[in-house]
Amino acid sequence: MESGWVFLLVAAMATGAIVGTLSGLFGVGGGIIMVPVLDTALILAGVPVETSMRMAVATSLATVVPTSIASARAHHQRGAVDLAVARGWALAIGIGAVLGSLLATRVDGAVLTVVFGVVAAVVAIKMLLPLDQWTFWPKVPGGLLGQLVPAAIGSLSSMMGIGGGTLSVPTLTLMSMPVHRAVGTANLLGLAIAIPGTLIYLLASPTPARAPALTVGLVSLSSFVLLVPTAILMAPIGARLAHRLPRRTLSAAFGVFLLIVAGRMVYRSVA
Repeated sequence: MESGWVFLLVAAMATGAIVGTLSGLFGVGGGIIMVPVLDTALILAGVPVETSMRMAVATSLATVVPTSIASARAHHQRGAVDLAVARGWALAIGIGAVLGSLLATRVDGAVLTVVFGVVAAVVAIKMLLPLDQWTFWPKVPGGLLGQLVPAAIGSLSSMMGIGGGTLSVPTLTLMSMPVHRAVGTANLLGLAIAIPGTLIYLLASPTPARAPALTVGLVSLSSFVLLVPTAILMAPIGARLAHRLPRRTLSAAFGVFLLIVAGRMVYRSVA
């Protein structure tokens, strides 16, 4: 048991460093990496298997708040955040996040992960191939579509414990937004997902039995405290790296990242 807690502490700090770099580089909150690591660490620390994944998702989403602030600030200083799109999507993506968090314990996880894996693979192919000029829309659409898209991103992201960059970056590039600007904007949009989603996870569920110390609702505050400092420290480094890479290189790197995401999602659903 003691070794399990040591693993939890070390895993939280190391994962925070990786998550911060990914957040700045790709506009993602790092939940794709954080959730499985925390899930394993919590189990080794004695948390029941039936509870560990829910806690990992909730804690992961909580860490998106500070990492998104750090990354969005770094990108904004470089003029790579579209504030008009962020304002237009904020309400819908926030409502979607609330609905997704509330439904998280009721949706068949296997079906959700397969759907997400397929979508991630399709988007990855788009990012890997030299199709930078291939878009569905000449600009970010308004009207009903302009609200349904962010609502869907917010809902799915909060259910997966991710900040939304995995979905919003490729979506925005399909709407003719340059990839560097899409990454920066995705970081800011992560706040609209993480804040309401985390509140639901904090307040809508009682603290599970055998949860780590300082757990509120489904959020492990002890893991959060260890993850956040290293994540915030590394986020600006990832942002600087993103702006040094050529557009094609950044798109290809994000495509590889999404292929890894897709493989992990599909494997978890069938394993």
